[in-house]
Amino acid sequence: MQINKIKATNIELTEAIKAYVEEKFLSLAKLTVNYEPAATVDIEVGKESEHHQKGPFFKCEATMQIPGDVIRVDVADEDLYAAIDKAKDLLKDRLAEKKDVMVGRRHESSEESEVTEDTTASI
Repeated sequence: MQINKIKATNIELTEAIKAYVEEKFLSLAKLTVNYEPAATVDIEVGKESEHHQKGPFFKCEATMQIPGDVIRVDVADEDLYAAIDKAKDLLKDRLAEKKDVMVGRRHESSEESEVTEDTTASI
């Protein structure tokens, strides 16, 4: 998995924030092994706007491109690092769902081929 870009909106993108984002999202690489080398992710972190003083105004948006699909998550929280963590967890869940669907399709198609082979053998 490759991180294409990390963008900051209404905040300064410090090395600490960049390193934290890279650490969290690169931990998803093991879930994208089947999509390599095509799995890429774009991440945007920042504040919703300059005038908010309280509430969930930090955001983390991640868009992952995998062959045949785009997975997008958008999370807002009162803490930037919590928003990053939640976005990573949500993206992980969506990738796991996608993998389950893919495995289920393979399993269903293999069952169908076994049934076809069994019926043709008895004829």
